[in-house]
Amino acid sequence: MFKTIILSFGLLSLMNCNAQKEPKTSTKANVEKTGDAKITNHKGDIIYFTEGENKFFKEAGMNLTFKGISEDSRCPKDVNCMWAGVAVAQIEVMGLATRPMTINLASTDNKSRNYSTTSEFNGYTISLADVAPYPEAAEGTKALKGKYKIGIIIKKAGENPTTK
Repeated sequence: MFKTIILSFGLLSLMNCNAQKEPKTSTKANVEKTGDAKITNHKGDIIYFTEGENKFFKEAGMNLTFKGISEDSRCPKDVNCMWAGVAVAQIEVMGLATRPMTINLASTDNKSRNYSTTSEFNGYTISLADVAPYPEAAEGTKALKGKYKIGIIIKKAGENPTTK
């Protein structure tokens, strides 16, 4: 009986040591840091972000983080709506010598409702090109929370030919 108790304690000790070696998962927010991303000025070069993803653009000296979708009123698939709706992405931008600021980029331009698909930051134009997935009638937009993916285009802001 005494040998059985000693053997049981020994096995429990070994199992505890093995459990301590396994890596623990982080409890921090889902922010993924990637290496340097490239900006190109060719038409159609879309850079994709998932919610919480962070990318640094060395050429522009700026860091972008896709914080999430603050509004998604897009008309679900297979539903007839009076208005097509809009999705608004919140993107945190920060330059090397600037404080972070949040810009809102919408899936459609509507100046009367203060929606814009583009914004300028540190001499670059940031445009929202894509918001996925598209809402479905059965699930609605609440089911999409945390599953959004956006595509943006970053271009060097050009000079206005009418001013010098």
